[in-house]
Amino acid sequence: MVSEHSDASDGETAALALKILVAGGFGVGKTTMVGAVSEIRPLRTEELLSEAGQLVDDTDGVDQKVTTTVAMDFGRITIRSGLSLYLFGTPGQDRFWFLWDELSQGALGAVVLADTRRLEDCFPAVDYFEHRHIPFVVAVNCFAGARTYGAHDVSRALDLDSGTPVVLCDARDRDSGKEVLIRLVEYAGRMHTARLLDSVG
Repeated sequence: MVSEHSDASDGETAALALKILVAGGFGVGKTTMVGAVSEIRPLRTEELLSEAGQLVDDTDGVDQKVTTTVAMDFGRITIRSGLSLYLFGTPGQDRFWFLWDELSQGALGAVVLADTRRLEDCFPAVDYFEHRHIPFVVAVNCFAGARTYGAHDVSRALDLDSGTPVVLCDARDRDSGKEVLIRLVEYAGRMHTARLLDSVG
């Protein structure tokens, strides 16, 4: 969840990093969001979609998509001096889900991106984080031409636990993405604090 290192010469903490996952279904905008908010050139592991993959990749609703993430996306954003977020975008297809266990190790929380045109595609991510007790927010990526639904409607459709935040966003927009990350950090902080108090109480 947190990594830090200190400069022994002055005793000051040099850096604090929080690990955040960006997950969701195939073609929902994970790579786009990581790229939009990252202050460094993001690391991407995208490959062209192949004919062989047509048998296992459901491209309904994302017909224009020609590449797919096969390992992860990585980006970084500095919140303030000495505090950074490391962003790890997960692959969306079923056959790459075995990578999620590695990527989720030490994560503070996760953003589950959702597309209301294919809302069922984010169920696996929601289930994954709920079962592992990893705090997450659902960020509805508002695609042009898609019907707009309110946060309450999305929460009810996904049968989310009470209190799980749902936010509307544009994965292409840096400020919109940063707002999602701020909501996640605030929510995850409250969740981790509550668990800590429960454990000592």
